Order: sequence, then structure tokens, then C-alpha cells
Amino acid sequence: MTTRSLGQHLEELLDQAAIVAEPGIDLRKLASSTTVLSDADTAAPALAASAVAGTSKVVQADGLLLRAVERTPPRRGQVADPGLCTLALLSATTSDPAGAEGAESSGDRGPQLLPDERAVASAAGRGIVALEAVAHTDTAGSRQRLAAGVLPMASLFSRRLRWSLAGMAAAVGALAVASWLTTGDHPLHAAYITLLDIFAINDPAVGAPTQRQVLQILSGFVGLLLLPVLVAAALEALGAFRTATVLRRPPRGLSGHVILLGLGKIGTRVLSRLRELEIPVVCVEHDPQARGIALARTLRVPVVIGDVTDEGVLEAARAGRAHALLALTSSDTTNLEAALYARAVKPDLRTVLRLYEDDFATAVHRTLRAAHPAALTRSRSVTHLAAPAFAGAAMGRQILGAIPVERRVLLFAAVDVAGHPHLEGRTVAESFRAGAWRVLALDTASPQDRRPDLASAPAEGPPRQSGLIWDLHPGYVLKPEDRVVLAATRRGLAELLGRGEAATSRRDG
Repeated sequence: MTTRSLGQHLEELLDQAAIVAEPGIDLRKLASSTTVLSDADTAAPALAASAVAGTSKVVQADGLLLRAVERTPPRRGQVADPGLCTLALLSATTSDPAGAEGAESSGDRGPQLLPDERAVASAAGRGIVALEAVAHTDTAGSRQRLAAGVLPMASLFSRRLRWSLAGMAAAVGALAVASWLTTGDHPLHAAYITLLDIFAINDPAVGAPTQRQVLQILSGFVGLLLLPVLVAAALEALGAFRTATVLRRPPRGLSGHVILLGLGKIGTRVLSRLRELEIPVVCVEHDPQARGIALARTLRVPVVIGDVTDEGVLEAARAGRAHALLALTSSDTTNLEAALYARAVKPDLRTVLRLYEDDFATAVHRTLRAAHPAALTRSRSVTHLAAPAFAGAAMGRQILGAIPVERRVLLFAAVDVAGHPHLEGRTVAESFRAGAWRVLALDTASPQDRRPDLASAPAEGPPRQSGLIWDLHPGYVLKPEDRVVLAATRRGLAELLGRGEAATSRRDG
């Protein structure tokens, strides 16, 4: 369902109906009886990660976005960065900027999932898949955050006007110092007299010393120059405050941001996810009444209203200094045209396209990769990105997501420790089984405050602090009331949850 509030109400009603139909139903089973999903919500994290990190291999856990990144084999004497942990050892790696997967070749060992430290240390020349949190690399040009409720000086006054105001302030200061030195008055009194002369409200210096008369004439001249500068400053500030309640324009000097094209159903969800990650965004939308305009106004995100195919629209969004372009309109042609135009402005711009037709997406991907080998190009389908979430929901709410590793798959699940002999009463190090499962994080929230579905998008409202601890001590003993996030193979998760080996063999086959 697209509407979050309607989906939540429907989920509660169906759970209540189950209680009425069967009063003695187990509440733990009831918590996973109904799951309401949105294709926009499930695809938004992957689209955001594609723009920021260049990959869609992401898992969302309690509002935190995690990605699986492939690292090339370290040189001799170097140690590979494991990130949060090492998920797998690859059979082959490639530096293809288009993100081609390592392929298993004849005679080459396949990927080794969830290796132990000994296997990682002895795997010389093999790349690894590391788990890390998605974060935006902050450059010098992107330090100016587009935070809500903040109106920086650069948005109030233009650079030329700021220099004019600085020059006027320096002239006033120089006249005040000259008056203090020539008249011998107190510095504050000299500054007061100078301001009276500048604003032409002082008496003429008739009969005064020549120095005083010259200073009064110069102060009057500076006052004449200051008047239009003050008027211009008032007009610019008024315009900035008026647009602050409507739509913001991209700030001058902005760089390192993400251009989001299209504020429809998908674009609105992606915008919300990018701002949760505190990533600077500039939106482009041709319809002033689009559903995402209200959210952009609330989040104080700059919006350029116009057709992206018109000349000057992407330039207004500062495409020449952008980090990535997310083209998420409902038209494949518009998305492709925007990507080509953006590449003409900045050839190495990272581009993520929302395309429906698979054959067309493949042709576009290969053509853009060949034309711009140094740039990263991604083509994404919302239905393709959302399908694993719906399949995972059918397996139960404990499944947070799945990440492919060459020809195999790693599952991420939230599991209650109680009732699992492989976890309960064991330390984190003892619960680890190489090639089967590994505990990654501990949910510190109290059982009554825990979110039933850690993979779902955060609810509307103020940001919520994640309750997951990822740097667990190996000696921590897992208690029955704990809930953990773990990575597992399909066979390992089936064994951990107590499913039959026969069903697991059929599934793996």
C-alpha cells in the first residue's frame, strides 16, 4: 500500500480480527501475521544508496542503512578494511566502474560466506565483501548543510552585496577613527558624531576647524553611497524570507549534492531517506503541485521548478558541481534525456536512472558505460528492487533483507534469542558459526518498545535514534530477552530457526 497511515491502520485491524477469531492466539505469531509493504518505501533505500555509495546492495535495520561493498585484495603488507565485519571472501573481483560482479571461473574457488578470522587472514589475493554503514563523504564544497530552520548569510545577501556592505563598514570605521584623532574626543563620541554626519542628521560644521568640515563632507558622501546598498540589502533579505516559506533556491556555491529529478511517489520517499542521512539534495520537478513539493518545503530542500529537458534547468540545480543525479520520473525518455544532458555538463557525474523496460535498461547501461567509462552509471527498476522485500516478508518479519554475493545469497534477520540453543546463554564469539550465521548487532530497546519490523521505513515524525549496537564485545553473553541482528546463509538460517533439512535442501536446489 502506498499510504503509510492507511497501511498501519489496516495492519492493526487485521491483527485485531485475528484476536477476535482466535482469542488464545500466540502474540508472537500475531506480530508476524500481517505485513503491509510499499514498493516506494522498500525501493527508496536502494535508490538512495545507489546515488550515494554506488551500490544497491543495501539492508535497512532500525533506520540505519547498511551496504555490502566489495574491496579489492590488499597489497602485500597491507590489511583489508573489514568495515563493520567481513561478510564473504570473493572468488574474483573486478574494478569495472559499472559494478560487474565477480564471476566464478573454472578451477577458481567460489565465494566463502561468513568466514572466520583465520580464513580471512589466510585468503591472500582474494577480495572481500565488507559490511559498512552508508554515509555521505563530506567535501569542502558540501559542508554547507541544507538544514531545516537555518537561513545562512549567503542565502540572504549576494556576494556582491556582502562586499559592498563590508566596504561601507570599513569606510565608516575609517571616518570614526579620523574624527577621534583630529578632534581628540572619546572614541564612542567620535563614532556617534560620524554616524550623525553619515545619516545627515547633524548640524553643519560652520565655523568648525577645517579637518572637521572635511570629515563631515566625506561622511555625507559615504551616507549617499550607503543608502542604495541598504535598500538593496532590505530587498534581498525580504525576498529570501518570502521564499523561505515557499520553496528554496539552490544556495550559491553549493557542491557535492545529489540532484533528485522527480517528486512523485518514488521521489518523495527517496527525498525523505536522503535527508535522514543528512545528504544535501536539490530537487527538480516540472509540476508545482507534485506530491513531494510539500515535503521539500517542510524539509527546506531547494527545488527548481521546470522541465529538465529545457536548457538551463540542470544548471540552476548546480549540476556542474553535483555528486550524483537520481532520475526518478515515470518517463524512461525523460530520465534518459536528463542523464545525457547532465553528462554533457559534467562527464564524470554519477547517474542513477529509473527505467522500466529491462532490454532498454540494459542497452542504456552498456552504452553509457562505454561512452563514459570513468563515470558510474546505474539503471534501477522499482519492482525489481521491491521484489526481495515482499519475498522476505512472506518468510516472516525477521528477514531484513538479502544481499547477493556472486551466485550465492546472504540473508539478514532479526531473531529473538529465547528458544534458540545456538544463541541463548552463549557469548557472541561462541554463537558464531563460520559459513552458517554470525551475530552482527544487539537491539538495546526494551521488549515493549521494540519495533516489530526493523526492515520497515521509519514512521512519520521526528527522527528516532537507532537502538542497535554493532560493536559487540565477543565475550557478551546473549540473554533470553535479547534480540539480535545476524547474517546467515539460507541453510544456516533454516537450521537456526529449526526448519527441516529437507525443505532447506529443496530451497537451495
